Amino acid sequence: MPARQTKLPALPGAGEIAAAMPVGDAGADLELLSLLLTHAMPAHEDPARLAREALERFGSFAALLAAPLRELQGFAGFNAHSMAAVRLLHETALRLARARMQGETVLDNPDRLIAYLTAVLAREKIEQFRILFLDSRDRLITDEAQARGTVNHTPVYPREVVRRALELDAAAIILVHNHPSGDPTPSREDIAMTAQVVQAAAVLGIAVRDHVIIGNGRWTSFREEGLLQPPA
Repeated sequence: MPARQTKLPALPGAGEIAAAMPVGDAGADLELLSLLLTHAMPAHEDPARLAREALERFGSFAALLAAPLRELQGFAGFNAHSMAAVRLLHETALRLARARMQGETVLDNPDRLIAYLTAVLAREKIEQFRILFLDSRDRLITDEAQARGTVNHTPVYPREVVRRALELDAAAIILVHNHPSGDPTPSREDIAMTAQVVQAAAVLGIAVRDHVIIGNGRWTSFREEGLLQPPA
Protein backbone atom coordinates (compact mmCIF):
# COMPACT_ATOMS: atom_id res chain seq x y z
CA MET A 1 0.00 0.00 0.00
CA PRO A 2 1.67 3.24 -1.08
CA ALA A 3 2.24 5.89 1.54
CA ARG A 4 2.01 9.55 0.76
CA GLN A 5 5.36 11.19 0.14
CA THR A 6 6.03 14.66 1.45
CA LYS A 7 9.06 16.74 2.29
CA LEU A 8 9.55 17.16 6.01
CA PRO A 9 7.86 20.54 6.44
CA ALA A 10 9.16 23.51 8.30
CA LEU A 11 7.46 23.79 11.65
CA PRO A 12 4.11 25.53 11.34
CA GLY A 13 4.24 28.77 13.22
CA ALA A 14 8.00 29.14 12.86
CA GLY A 15 7.35 31.84 10.27
CA GLU A 16 5.72 34.05 12.88
CA ILE A 17 8.59 33.53 15.29
CA ALA A 18 11.18 34.18 12.60
CA ALA A 19 9.47 37.38 11.48
CA ALA A 20 8.20 35.67 8.33
CA MET A 21 11.61 34.51 7.14
CA PRO A 22 11.24 32.41 3.97
CA VAL A 23 10.67 28.70 4.57
CA GLY A 24 13.41 26.53 3.13
CA ASP A 25 15.82 29.46 2.66
CA ALA A 26 19.21 28.21 3.90
CA GLY A 27 20.42 31.76 4.45
CA ALA A 28 17.38 32.58 6.55
CA ASP A 29 17.85 29.36 8.53
CA LEU A 30 21.45 30.32 9.26
CA GLU A 31 20.52 33.87 10.21
CA LEU A 32 17.74 32.78 12.53
CA LEU A 33 19.77 30.08 14.27
CA SER A 34 22.74 32.44 14.65
CA LEU A 35 20.44 34.97 16.31
CA LEU A 36 19.01 32.32 18.63
CA LEU A 37 22.47 31.09 19.65
CA THR A 38 23.73 34.65 20.17
CA HIS A 39 21.06 35.16 22.82
CA ALA A 40 21.35 31.67 24.30
CA MET A 41 25.16 31.60 24.32
CA PRO A 42 26.31 35.23 24.48
CA ALA A 43 29.87 34.23 25.44
CA HIS A 44 30.35 31.93 22.45
CA GLU A 45 33.08 33.27 20.22
CA ASP A 46 31.40 32.48 16.91
CA PRO A 47 27.65 31.71 17.02
CA ALA A 48 27.42 31.90 13.22
CA ARG A 49 29.99 29.11 12.85
CA LEU A 50 28.18 27.01 15.46
CA ALA A 51 24.87 27.63 13.67
CA ARG A 52 26.40 26.53 10.36
CA GLU A 53 27.77 23.34 11.93
CA ALA A 54 24.41 22.60 13.56
CA LEU A 55 22.55 23.04 10.27
CA GLU A 56 25.02 20.71 8.55
CA ARG A 57 24.50 18.16 11.31
CA PHE A 58 20.69 18.29 11.43
CA GLY A 59 19.92 19.27 7.83
CA SER A 60 17.68 22.29 8.39
CA PHE A 61 16.42 24.64 11.08
CA ALA A 62 13.08 22.82 11.17
CA ALA A 63 14.82 19.46 11.63
CA LEU A 64 16.95 20.93 14.41
CA LEU A 65 13.86 22.19 16.25
CA ALA A 66 12.18 18.80 15.97
CA ALA A 67 15.26 16.80 17.03
CA PRO A 68 14.91 14.76 20.25
CA LEU A 69 16.79 16.05 23.26
CA ARG A 70 19.27 13.16 23.18
CA GLU A 71 20.31 14.16 19.64
CA LEU A 72 20.84 17.76 20.76
CA GLN A 73 22.90 16.51 23.69
CA GLY A 74 25.03 14.55 21.23
CA PHE A 75 26.01 17.72 19.37
CA ALA A 76 29.22 18.93 20.97
CA GLY A 77 28.68 22.63 20.37
CA PHE A 78 25.46 22.96 22.33
CA ASN A 79 25.23 23.64 26.05
CA ALA A 80 22.26 23.53 28.39
CA HIS A 81 21.19 27.09 27.48
CA SER A 82 21.19 26.50 23.72
CA MET A 83 19.29 23.21 24.08
CA ALA A 84 16.71 24.90 26.29
CA ALA A 85 16.31 27.70 23.73
CA VAL A 86 15.77 25.18 20.90
CA ARG A 87 13.19 23.21 22.90
CA LEU A 88 11.38 26.39 23.91
CA LEU A 89 11.19 27.61 20.31
CA HIS A 90 10.00 24.19 19.17
CA GLU A 91 7.21 24.08 21.74
CA THR A 92 6.23 27.68 20.93
CA ALA A 93 6.02 26.84 17.23
CA LEU A 94 3.82 23.83 17.92
CA ARG A 95 1.52 25.85 20.15
CA LEU A 96 1.19 28.51 17.46
CA ALA A 97 0.43 25.83 14.87
CA ARG A 98 -2.20 24.28 17.11
CA ALA A 99 -3.73 27.68 17.74
CA ARG A 100 -3.94 28.34 13.99
CA MET A 101 -6.06 25.21 13.60
CA GLN A 102 -8.40 26.16 16.43
CA GLY A 103 -11.73 27.31 15.06
CA GLU A 104 -11.05 25.89 11.59
CA THR A 105 -12.58 22.84 9.97
CA VAL A 106 -9.52 20.63 10.29
CA LEU A 107 -10.05 18.50 7.20
CA ASP A 108 -10.48 21.59 5.01
CA ASN A 109 -6.74 22.19 5.20
CA PRO A 110 -5.06 18.75 5.07
CA ASP A 111 -1.64 20.21 4.22
CA ARG A 112 -1.62 22.25 7.42
CA LEU A 113 -2.78 19.24 9.41
CA ILE A 114 -0.08 16.96 7.99
CA ALA A 115 2.58 19.63 8.52
CA TYR A 116 1.57 19.95 12.16
CA LEU A 117 1.43 16.21 12.78
CA THR A 118 4.78 15.71 11.04
CA ALA A 119 6.37 18.39 13.19
CA VAL A 120 5.01 16.71 16.32
CA LEU A 121 5.74 13.08 15.50
CA ALA A 122 8.08 12.48 12.57
CA ARG A 123 11.27 12.32 14.65
CA GLU A 124 9.86 10.45 17.62
CA LYS A 125 11.86 7.28 18.31
CA ILE A 126 9.00 5.67 20.25
CA GLU A 127 5.45 5.10 19.02
CA GLN A 128 3.03 7.72 20.26
CA PHE A 129 -0.73 7.61 19.87
CA ARG A 130 -2.54 10.95 19.68
CA ILE A 131 -6.13 12.01 19.16
CA LEU A 132 -7.50 15.19 17.64
CA PHE A 133 -10.90 15.87 19.19
CA LEU A 134 -13.35 17.75 16.95
CA ASP A 135 -16.66 19.49 17.54
CA SER A 136 -19.85 19.02 15.52
CA ARG A 137 -18.42 21.19 12.71
CA ASP A 138 -15.11 19.28 12.63
CA ARG A 139 -13.26 22.14 14.31
CA LEU A 140 -10.39 21.29 16.61
CA ILE A 141 -11.23 21.19 20.32
CA THR A 142 -7.85 19.89 21.42
CA ASP A 143 -5.03 17.54 20.48
CA GLU A 144 -3.82 15.11 23.13
CA ALA A 145 -1.23 12.37 23.43
CA GLN A 146 -3.05 9.32 24.72
CA ALA A 147 -0.27 6.76 24.99
CA ARG A 148 3.41 6.10 24.39
CA GLY A 149 4.70 2.63 23.71
CA THR A 150 7.82 0.96 22.35
CA VAL A 151 9.66 1.36 19.07
CA ASN A 152 6.95 -0.59 17.27
CA HIS A 153 3.85 -0.84 19.44
CA THR A 154 1.54 1.39 21.44
CA PRO A 155 -1.37 -0.12 23.38
CA VAL A 156 -4.67 1.56 22.50
CA TYR A 157 -7.89 0.93 24.40
CA PRO A 158 -11.05 1.93 22.50
CA ARG A 159 -13.03 2.48 25.70
CA GLU A 160 -10.46 5.04 26.87
CA VAL A 161 -10.58 6.83 23.53
CA VAL A 162 -14.37 7.05 23.69
CA ARG A 163 -14.37 8.04 27.35
CA ARG A 164 -12.08 11.00 26.68
CA ALA A 165 -14.14 12.08 23.66
CA LEU A 166 -17.25 12.14 25.86
CA GLU A 167 -15.45 14.17 28.52
CA LEU A 168 -14.57 16.79 25.89
CA ASP A 169 -18.04 16.67 24.29
CA ALA A 170 -16.36 15.79 20.98
CA ALA A 171 -18.52 14.83 18.03
CA ALA A 172 -15.66 13.37 16.00
CA ILE A 173 -12.04 12.34 16.33
CA ILE A 174 -8.93 11.86 14.21
CA LEU A 175 -6.59 9.09 15.31
CA VAL A 176 -2.87 9.67 14.81
CA HIS A 177 0.26 7.70 15.53
CA ASN A 178 3.81 7.49 14.26
CA HIS A 179 5.98 4.67 12.96
CA PRO A 180 9.54 5.26 14.21
CA SER A 181 10.82 3.00 11.42
CA GLY A 182 9.88 5.81 9.03
CA ASP A 183 7.53 3.59 7.00
CA PRO A 184 3.90 4.68 7.56
CA THR A 185 2.37 1.58 5.97
CA PRO A 186 -0.45 0.39 8.26
CA SER A 187 0.06 -2.96 9.97
CA ARG A 188 -2.72 -5.51 10.44
CA GLU A 189 -2.79 -4.44 14.09
CA ASP A 190 -3.25 -0.78 13.06
CA ILE A 191 -6.18 -1.70 10.82
CA ALA A 192 -7.81 -3.92 13.46
CA MET A 193 -7.39 -1.33 16.21
CA THR A 194 -8.92 1.37 14.01
CA ALA A 195 -11.95 -0.81 13.29
CA GLN A 196 -12.39 -1.42 17.03
CA VAL A 197 -12.30 2.31 17.80
CA VAL A 198 -14.74 3.06 14.96
CA GLN A 199 -17.20 0.51 16.35
CA ALA A 200 -16.87 1.68 19.96
CA ALA A 201 -17.21 5.34 19.01
CA ALA A 202 -20.22 4.76 16.76
CA VAL A 203 -22.22 3.30 19.66
CA LEU A 204 -22.14 6.75 21.28
CA GLY A 205 -22.54 8.75 18.09
CA ILE A 206 -18.88 9.77 17.75
CA ALA A 207 -17.40 9.67 14.24
CA VAL A 208 -13.85 8.69 13.40
CA ARG A 209 -12.86 11.03 10.58
CA ASP A 210 -9.44 9.55 9.85
CA HIS A 211 -6.46 7.65 11.15
CA VAL A 212 -3.16 9.20 10.07
CA ILE A 213 0.16 7.37 10.39
CA ILE A 214 3.24 9.58 10.31
CA GLY A 215 6.58 8.26 9.09
CA ASN A 216 9.78 10.12 8.34
CA GLY A 217 8.83 12.38 5.45
CA ARG A 218 5.89 10.12 4.53
CA TRP A 219 2.38 9.59 5.81
CA THR A 220 -0.71 7.46 5.27
CA SER A 221 -4.34 8.51 5.64
CA PHE A 222 -6.83 5.69 6.23
CA ARG A 223 -9.59 7.88 4.85
CA GLU A 224 -7.76 8.57 1.59
CA GLU A 225 -6.64 4.97 1.18
CA GLY A 226 -10.16 3.62 1.73
CA LEU A 227 -9.17 1.84 4.96
CA LEU A 228 -11.61 3.66 7.21
CA GLN A 229 -14.54 1.28 7.19
CA PRO A 230 -17.98 2.50 8.37
CA PRO A 231 -19.34 0.90 11.55
CA ALA A 232 -21.31 -2.29 11.07
